[in-house]
Amino acid sequence: MTRSTPPECLFLDTWGWLVLADAKDPAHADAVSERRRRSAPGLLVTTDYVLDETFTRLYSRCSFAVPRQFGDAVLAAETVSLLKIERITPERFAAAYGWRARYRDKPTISFTDLTSFVVMKELGIRDVLTAHAHFAHAHLGFRRVP
Repeated sequence: MTRSTPPECLFLDTWGWLVLADAKDPAHADAVSERRRRSAPGLLVTTDYVLDETFTRLYSRCSFAVPRQFGDAVLAAETVSLLKIERITPERFAAAYGWRARYRDKPTISFTDLTSFVVMKELGIRDVLTAHAHFAHAHLGFRRVP
């Protein structure tokens, strides 16, 4: 099932969140610009699995206050409809598990990324805030930004 989303929707991958959280990252300014460009309600999308990866990495790298403040801001964005957090349902999980075999020649694609592929395909989202080439290598029409 494919649900229609606005063509300017942006999927935020773990890489994108980590760059947005780190003002010292060389890609930070471009990522912030891309996020602001798509700041209308309903245009930013991520998943609970992506946030799991993001929060885990932030808490392992930074003092407690930094990831806590960042996480609070992300969750607050959902409450005011600036961000849509898609949940990985049993059906989405099963689809991603099936795609693991489809991409057996690409063992470095994480299971979280496979779940992202499923959600992006289902929602018709093409643009993803990431530097990971496997979003392009999946040959599903995804475009990496910035």
